[in-house]
Amino acid sequence: MVQIYENDESFLNVLGGFVSSGLTAGECVVLIATTPHLNALTDLLNKDGFCVAELAADDQLILLDAEQTLAQFMVNGWPEAQLFNTCVSGIIKRAKDRNRPVRAFGEMVALLWAKKEAAATVHLENLWNRFCETQAFCLFCAYPKIGFTQDVNTSAHTICCAHSKMISGEQKSATRIFYKTAV
Repeated sequence: MVQIYENDESFLNVLGGFVSSGLTAGECVVLIATTPHLNALTDLLNKDGFCVAELAADDQLILLDAEQTLAQFMVNGWPEAQLFNTCVSGIIKRAKDRNRPVRAFGEMVALLWAKKEAAATVHLENLWNRFCETQAFCLFCAYPKIGFTQDVNTSAHTICCAHSKMISGEQKSATRIFYKTAV
């Protein structure tokens, strides 16, 4: 699932719902995000009555820095498949240790996209897709619309083709979900 968002407020509203509904359902939630987004989401969850410290101590909420996680499998500016699989397998294994369903959010692709590393971004999306074929969990990605500097429609099409659902980045009351249809 992917969201192309207009601003951090709309992004955090959708991500907050994704995370809080997973936690409420007793799932393990993995967040691989930038420090500002991790901090904002932690504040949001605490305000909504979740005890982030307790959830993290119980590994029901796994908070990881996107830059640090990305650095574990990048080689000369390119996501290396075996290192990626080792890194992500370890994260998902940790998340599944208590036999809970897992949902994950990853912002690493958005970091590459922001650096205008389109080929590396698409390659990382493909690595995620192949990994998701071997593991049962829900994956949510997000891209800021501002990162689409070339033809927006072509860029959005490239990113959306790598996902089964797209969430609009509009205001909370107007957010829509689009499903990919089989051709």
